[in-house]
Amino acid sequence: MDDLNKFQSEFVKNSCYRMDESFRMIRISLEKISEKQVWEKPNTSLNSIGNLVLHLCGNMTQYGITSLKGTDDLRERGIEFSTKGGLLKEELIKKLEVTVNEVKTCFQNVSIERLLVKKKVQGYNFSGIGNIIHVVEHFSYHTGQIAFWVKQITNEQLGFYDGQDLNIKNED
Repeated sequence: MDDLNKFQSEFVKNSCYRMDESFRMIRISLEKISEKQVWEKPNTSLNSIGNLVLHLCGNMTQYGITSLKGTDDLRERGIEFSTKGGLLKEELIKKLEVTVNEVKTCFQNVSIERLLVKKKVQGYNFSGIGNIIHVVEHFSYHTGQIAFWVKQITNEQLGFYDGQDLNIKNED
């Protein structure tokens, strides 16, 4: 395997790992709150957790699926934020899981050529690598917002790393 293929394989593997981690944390977070709390807004300038999950699905589809596959962009971003309910936690988790799995499949099947070619997405000109980085960091960013909001609601730790010693020092 040449160096470019090794790089692609390692980049995709780590990107998929980060996607799984964010999904895991959101799933844990949603399990801690009620159906009603999923759609509550802390104030008018913030979004509900339900809106954030819908937004993540829309953004990941736009950047991680349609842009990498070259299919039509049918995203309706405004709906992600204007929805005020109608989906249960289980439905939101399933929608997010399906989207994450499809995004990871796109990451795993993207060609080297598409990783390097720039394409406009949401007005920005990114390569496929740029789109993957955007998807991973955007997912992580909103995962942190959701975790913070759930901690604010419940006043309890979420236990993302229970059973793991996070004080272990780096090794070669």
